[in-house]
Formats: sequence, C-alpha cells, structure tokens
Amino acid sequence: MKIALVTDAWAPQVNGVVRTLSELADGLTAAGHEVLTVTPNLFRTVPCPTDPAIRLAVVTRGILARLLDAFAPDTIHIATEGPLGLAGRAYCVRQQRGFTTSFHTKFPEYLNARLGLPVALGYAALRWFHGRSNAVMVATETVRRELLRRAFPRVVPWTRGVDANLFRPGAIPAVALPRPVFLYVGRISPEKNLPDFLDLDLPGSKLVVGDGPLLSSLRRRYPQICFAGRQDGTALVRHYASADVFVLPSRTETFGLVLLEALACGLPVAALPVPGPLDVIGKDGPGVLDRDLRRAALGALAIPREACRDHALRFSWRACIDQFLTNVAASTRQPVADFAHPTPAKV
Repeated sequence: MKIALVTDAWAPQVNGVVRTLSELADGLTAAGHEVLTVTPNLFRTVPCPTDPAIRLAVVTRGILARLLDAFAPDTIHIATEGPLGLAGRAYCVRQQRGFTTSFHTKFPEYLNARLGLPVALGYAALRWFHGRSNAVMVATETVRRELLRRAFPRVVPWTRGVDANLFRPGAIPAVALPRPVFLYVGRISPEKNLPDFLDLDLPGSKLVVGDGPLLSSLRRRYPQICFAGRQDGTALVRHYASADVFVLPSRTETFGLVLLEALACGLPVAALPVPGPLDVIGKDGPGVLDRDLRRAALGALAIPREACRDHALRFSWRACIDQFLTNVAASTRQPVADFAHPTPAKV
C-alpha cells in the first residue's frame, strides 16, 4: 500500500510526535508499504514565533499537490495541524478524497498559557480541522473521551511503543550526582511546567535532560541543578541510568513517550494524575500519581525497578503500527487484510 504522511513535526525537531511518526514511517516501510513523508524539509521554512528552533513550512498548494499527485497514495494521514497539515487537508477536501488525522498536542492549552487565547476558541479551530477526518487517532483513552466530550467526531485509539532493546537497565551512568537523583527528560518549554519540579524540596539531586526555549533562563535561575542539554540514543539511556526517579511535571501530555523510555530503563515515575500519566501508569502502575508532586517523587523511590521494566514491555511499536493500519482500513471500509504487514514490522 502507498501511504502519504503529512506532518509539520519532523527531524531535526526532537519530541514525542517526531519519534512516533519516525517509528511509524520506518515500521511501515519495513513491513513492505511505500511511504511518502511530506515534511518541512521539502519546503522553504520560517521560524515558529513562539519557538524559533521549530521551523514551519511555507507551503504553496501547487507544490504539495504535485508531490501527492505524483505519489498517488492509497491513503493520506495528516498528523499535525500546522501549515502542512492545513495544506494537506485542503488538498483532500478539494480532491473529495478521504483522509485520517491524529491529535498529538493540546495546542489550545499551550496557546492559552503563552498568548492568553481562550481554550474554547482553540478547540473550535481543532474541531474544524479534524471534522472532515475519517478517523481522528489519539494515544490514550482519557484523551479520546475528552475529545468526544468536546464534540470531535470519529475518535479512535492509536497506542505508542518503546524500543526496549535500546532503553533497558544496566547502562553505565552518564553523571555522578548525590543520590537520590530525580530526572526530567523532554522539551524545556513553558507548557512542560518545569518550575513545579525544579522548585520542589527534595533530597539528593535534580537532573534535567533536553533542549528548548527556556533552557538558558532556567540554567540561570537554578544554578544548583544539573542541566545536561539534549541527549540521544545510548547517551540518553546513560542519563536515565543516572537517576532514581523520573519526574514529569507536565499537565498537558497526551501520552508521554518519555514515560515508557524511563520505565523500560527500570526507572519509576512520579507525575500528576492527568491525561498521559493516567493512561500509561494507571492507578496501580510502576509510578506514583499525585497532585502533590513532591509526595509522588518521594513515594516512587520505593517502587522495584523490575516492575517498571515489566510494565514498559506491554507497549511496542509493532502494536502501534498494527493499530494505525487497522484504523486506516476501518476508515476506508477495506478489509484489514488489505493493510496487513506482508513482512514483520520493527518492534
């Protein structure tokens, strides 16, 4: 099958959306499908006003139409609501062809926090964007129910995975800090709510891994905290190995791939009881969810690392890819067998 993925989020950006879509494209290709990724790398770009490190495509309908017409996809999936997503949606509507979308990010809450835009107005815009989609794919049941309450149509589940061969216990720690070490990994940006973690009165040390627009200012504000910057691959695994508890202070996650990475490395989780952690960790999972983040962080110290690893192994990229294909098949009313993996997909 020929599958076109239209996305504003792609390398060199580093976030859960890019990781998910990269794994999806690689897994679909490994399974014998032909994949076209329509990304900002194919266009002239300009910096995003709220985060200059993110580049937004300057899209002309003609260029996008020529790319898609030449590829002649069997199905089109529009992954993001940015300039490319809008252009892809317009192409599909103009061509009177079906498409699927995915909801990855709570942009209404982000724009409310950064610019004061009313949340209801943001969701009205997203409801319009996804309203023509044959299937709106979301990562968790909590987010699915939330979007249904907001009158989004045809919302379906689409899980996430983790590379358990890369993210595993036993790596040599990257840094030696006074124990216990409480770790955050992710974007250093306003929506991640990092000061709520950095201000906690905790024993031992705090370690922050990642890059983003607030990195410089937070380094100045918290000189006693170890900021390790962006880390990838085995270097990232070694930073997970340097910690005793993974702390996620964000209130706006739709999943949180870093949760699975930490768990796969045997690291217990402390987080708020919000979408993302509620679904990945659950009430009895390998972590502590509490409105009091300090209490959650201290409570997580007692969780056995084996339980964390076992919980992470319940998630795989193969399951993610299979569910994506099932959603596409259902949305086009074609037999699932027509979309099945002809060869084993990447786990």
